[in-house]
Amino acid sequence: MRVAVIGAGIVGVTTAYELAAAGLDVTVFERRPGVATETSFANAGIVAPGYVTPWAAPGMPLKVIGQLFARDAAVRFAGPSALRELPWMWRFLRACRTGVHVTNRTAMQRLAHFSRERMDELAARLGLDYEQRLGYMVLLRTPAELQRARAGLRLLAELGVAHEVLDEAGCRDVEPALSPTARVHAAIRLPNDGVGNCRQFAHLLKNEAQRLGARFNFDADAQRLVAGDRPALRLADGQAPSFDRVVVCAGVESNRLLAPLGLHVPLAPVFGYSLTAPLRTHDGGPDMGPRSALMDERYKVAISRLGQRVRVAGSAELGGRLDQLRRAPLATLYRVLDEWFPGAASMRDVQEWKGARPMLPDGPPLVGASRLPGVWLNLGHGSSGWALSCGSARLVADSMLGRPPPIDAARLAPARLRA
Repeated sequence: MRVAVIGAGIVGVTTAYELAAAGLDVTVFERRPGVATETSFANAGIVAPGYVTPWAAPGMPLKVIGQLFARDAAVRFAGPSALRELPWMWRFLRACRTGVHVTNRTAMQRLAHFSRERMDELAARLGLDYEQRLGYMVLLRTPAELQRARAGLRLLAELGVAHEVLDEAGCRDVEPALSPTARVHAAIRLPNDGVGNCRQFAHLLKNEAQRLGARFNFDADAQRLVAGDRPALRLADGQAPSFDRVVVCAGVESNRLLAPLGLHVPLAPVFGYSLTAPLRTHDGGPDMGPRSALMDERYKVAISRLGQRVRVAGSAELGGRLDQLRRAPLATLYRVLDEWFPGAASMRDVQEWKGARPMLPDGPPLVGASRLPGVWLNLGHGSSGWALSCGSARLVADSMLGRPPPIDAARLAPARLRA
């Protein structure tokens, strides 16, 4: 079976690998010159299944409204251009109902746990080193923040996720470089979760897919998709190769291919920011950065260690443009890093980045066969693409080959768009 994969972000690369490992003839088409050059390029790198959950949740609309004019808001609207996402926002509001949220949360966490298992299995079997580190800690600044976290703690217990609540001394034992002046009341520590370099993993797995026979065509822009018994791609250079199956993993660009065929996916680009800088050492001693990964619960900002670098990532911005780096969200990232790890990084060499997360209003991605003949979907992973990629790729391969799914994936099926 000849299969085309459109997109070589982390979702496209993992999909290509799983299809090639299943013995299929795989060709990947990527409009950029390499893998993981867009949303997968500089994300936070967190892999924490217990914290993978839909943004559409009870109480979220009021939280967003309450932050509209806050200097360090986790959710931002980039001016009038955000109004074009009003239909998406309406669907988001409807998905915040308790019953809908619970269903979607269960589906996402089931996929997240399976995905981590698959990622760990691949890393061990293939000998992949992608700067992975165990340990994830959610920092709580006040007793009130700890109290608000109680519901999440109960959920972690129900899911069987290993965790513990640390006092301030415990936090500093785990992360000794935390600023002595930073105010921390408690933390939730998940010892089996952690961080890894998404882009590096994508490059390593691309190499493994190529060893299995997969072909990667870069600077190959799929401008049009033709569905049918032999779906075809119209490329920018005039070529029109046909295949037995096509898997669309093109992130926020997916609707450019699907909408002309009558399949309108409610995807919105929700922009996230990050900054990455090398860690500094002092007098030959240990550096002053984090040991693994942390989350500042108040600002929803992640601080991750990737080798000898620190990455700070956060913000959710609706509207605006990918090529427009807004200073306010970046200022929040700099402030959070300076509060927790002052002087830890060489800011002369900082890399600022903005990525467009392909977000569906209700949360879970779309994974499986679409209603278009020959066209499959693996898209809409939002801010959890790294955490969900290995699992959703395996589901696509199993479904395409008629193998029973390893988990209940009914809520991920594209058919839910018609519900």
